[in-house]
Amino acid sequence: MAGTDASLFCHESLLHTYVREAFKLENGMINLILRHIAEKGESLTLQITRCAWVNEDPLYIAYHDEEWGKPLYDDRKLFELLMLEGMQAGLSWYTVLKKREHFREAFDGFDPEKIVLYDEAKIEALMQDTGIIRNRLKIQAVIHNAAVFQEISREAGGFAKYLWSFTGGKPVINEWATRSEVPATSPQSDQMNKALKKKGMKFVGSTICYAFMQASGMVDDHTTDCFCHSSKRGSDI
Repeated sequence: MAGTDASLFCHESLLHTYVREAFKLENGMINLILRHIAEKGESLTLQITRCAWVNEDPLYIAYHDEEWGKPLYDDRKLFELLMLEGMQAGLSWYTVLKKREHFREAFDGFDPEKIVLYDEAKIEALMQDTGIIRNRLKIQAVIHNAAVFQEISREAGGFAKYLWSFTGGKPVINEWATRSEVPATSPQSDQMNKALKKKGMKFVGSTICYAFMQASGMVDDHTTDCFCHSSKRGSDI
């Protein structure tokens, strides 16, 4: 979304980055400027170009600006993200994102140690929970996948270590000019799909794996005009 008013949507951390990069100022001077703006009630308007898929919802904007495409290395957070990508199958990520906080409450913070203990009574309770996507197969898959997560973590020395191995341990930086150029799968997502399926995981098709890789920062698929692309964020990515 081109030309977004930063006084409405840009968080202070992003303003900090912009001021630093635009004026090559030290952090102390930047903080002084931002404090002055806050005290005077003034607004700082910046024209920001984002990926074309971002809508006008501040929730979606914050997700794009602060999460999507930023490298993620935490085992549990990666498990949560992969499970939510599976929940997205046949739907949109925006639908899942709006329900994410409730998903976290319903699934005990996506703690695999707790999820593996879910019984039929818990499944039935989840099926009655209107705050999540009530698909029995997907719910059962999360429970099943929690056990696979534990197995992979033991064998590979960590879930993050295992998943990041598909990109050689570092982000793949793509250079797409437009949204239409961005693929739905890649050789790496095909490999991840096959490996996870062999381990026994469910709802981990190549398209789901690629969306997961994009979201977790294993792949940078921000278009090159987006202010979040690695070429524009430098060390912040």
